[in-house]
Formats: sequence, C-alpha cells, structure tokens
Amino acid sequence: MAAGSFEGQYVWHPAADDRQLARACMDVKAGRYLGAHEALKDARDDFEVRAHRSLVLASEAADSDLAERWLSEERSPEAALLWARVAMLRALRMADAHDRRAGTLVGIAQTACERAARLLPGDPTPWVAQLALSRLRRPRDPAPQGLLTAPPGPWQLFAHILRLDPWHREAHHRFLAFFFTRHGGTASARWDVASFLGHRAPASSPLRLLPLVALVEDYDASALLADRTWEQSQWLATAMGSYNHWLPKVAGYRFTPVLDLSYLAHALYMAKREFEAREVLTAMGPYASRMPWSAFGAPEEQLTRARRSCGLPTPSAA
Repeated sequence: MAAGSFEGQYVWHPAADDRQLARACMDVKAGRYLGAHEALKDARDDFEVRAHRSLVLASEAADSDLAERWLSEERSPEAALLWARVAMLRALRMADAHDRRAGTLVGIAQTACERAARLLPGDPTPWVAQLALSRLRRPRDPAPQGLLTAPPGPWQLFAHILRLDPWHREAHHRFLAFFFTRHGGTASARWDVASFLGHRAPASSPLRLLPLVALVEDYDASALLADRTWEQSQWLATAMGSYNHWLPKVAGYRFTPVLDLSYLAHALYMAKREFEAREVLTAMGPYASRMPWSAFGAPEEQLTRARRSCGLPTPSAA
C-alpha cells in the first residue's frame, strides 16, 4: 500500500486508492455494471475488500435501478450481493428518516441478503448486511460471559459471521453501532461492548480502535473539558497501542485504510501527540474521510486544523 503524497487537495471519495473500485464506481454512475462485477468477483477471497467494495458500490447505485436491472439479467453472487447492499442502504435510510415504508424495505432487504448468502455461503458480507439491519429489528439474544452489563443484542448473528471471518472489520463496527444510543442502545452497553470487542482483538488489529469510535459517538461539545477527554490515560493508551502495533502493519495493506487511520490520527491529535498524529496523517496521503472529523464541525476544517497543528501542508483554499 502506498497512499501517495499530499498535493494540495483532499480526496474524499471512499474508493481512495483502490483504482479498480474507483473505475467501477464510474461505471455504476454511467448505468453499467461490468466494472462492479469484476471488482466484486476479484475480491471473493478477500472478505475485507469485498465488504468495502460492495458497500461503496451500493452507495453509488442506491438511487438508480442498476442493481435490480443487473440481478434480472445475471443471477450471479456479485449481482445478488450488490442488490442486498442497495436494499440494505435503502431500508436504513428510510428508517432514519422515519418513513412509514421502512418496514417493507427491511423485509425486501432481508430477503435480498438471504439470497446472496445462499449463492456464496462462505462469504460473510450478506450476513454483515443483515447485521446492519438488526438495529431496526432489535433482536435480544443473551450476551456471552465477560460483559459487565450483559447487554442483549444480535449475538447469534454476530457469532455466525465470526465463524466465517473472526476479525471482520465491518461486522465489528456494525455490531458496536447496534448499541449506540441513537439506534436504541445505552451508553453503558456501548462502552461495555466497545471494550469487550477491542480487548479481544489482536494488538495489531484495527479493531483495537473500537473504543475510540465509541468515544467519538459519545462526544458532547457542551460537556466540561470535553476536548480534553482524549488526554486521559486510558484513551491515550488505546491510541498509542494502535500507533505502536497497528500502524506499522498499514504499509502492507492492499489499499489505504482511510477511516481507521482517521480515527487514530484524530485521537492522537486530540491527545496533543502531534508527532505521532503527523505520522498517521502522512500515511493517509491525500485521502480523507468525513468521520470522525464531522462529529466536531465541518470535516474539512477540522482535518485542516489537525494537519496544520502537526506541521503538514493543507489545501490552499482552506
């Protein structure tokens, strides 16, 4: 993985330096699905890439009939997966907008996910899409031992995904999101689950960043000394652990893990560890994600402030 140097402008598109995905997105925008087929099929043996590519492609296709048209013309696992992802996104958007049609769309998405899972049983991605939908249905499976609050949730579905891929990134993030307050969870459950998932992951895994994701979700600008939270020893230790054990592995990634790097860079910057934050921001190259910066204001302004504080070049117009 080589992110490339920063040349004066941020690249916000989630394809980042995955050129095949970027070309497939252009195809989808033009109403063509061949690029999506190739991008998804090439990632059948790389579940992380397949999950990311299918989600990005679905976000491009969600406002068109491309997924439906492709599935009607080709009953492949790739066509079924894109349709499942598109149906998932539509259901979540409707639910978040409190649209009364959300229930119908959830049923459609569930059926689409089940079809995709049947066509390629070893692929965890359709099950991860179902996990994303679970925050709308609120299953209450009992929690395993080891959690202080023992919060009920979609534990059985999560366990099934982990049998297919024990450290699936999106699955862990979707599962944690189930316990966010804005999705019907509680603060105590969120912290319990974030700590449980983070500590069970290998030290060199980006999943160690999950407590920092929960910390951003919990951010309240009106709270006393809110911006000093990241300087506390437990959060600094979490960020420095990922800096020391995960960041050195990033150079071997196929593509730049922009979102995870963003959470790490943000945590280090907030903890006033500019030297370490500078290294993480440099590893991102020109690529940027709106989270976690958007939780604190306009994302470009927040990212630019962090880069400037770390002595890195910033967009000339910012």
